[in-house]
Amino acid sequence: MTARRDHYAVLGVAQTATARQIKEAFRTLARAHHPDTNAGDTASEREFKRVARAYEVLGDAAKRRAYDER
Repeated sequence: MTARRDHYAVLGVAQTATARQIKEAFRTLARAHHPDTNAGDTASEREFKRVARAYEVLGDAAKRRAYDER
């Protein structure tokens, strides 16, 4: 990927990952970077938002299919 964000890379999963693997990766990363866990850490908050955006796309079957077809 060049200009676009690679949501798979953000979550640290392969493009062939199952829905369950994507959900597990999201939960692990969200827990690690959650603002409540890292109060005042702006870098961690930014990463949490990136992870949430990636999961918003990859966690929804229709959005994931459209993302993969781009």
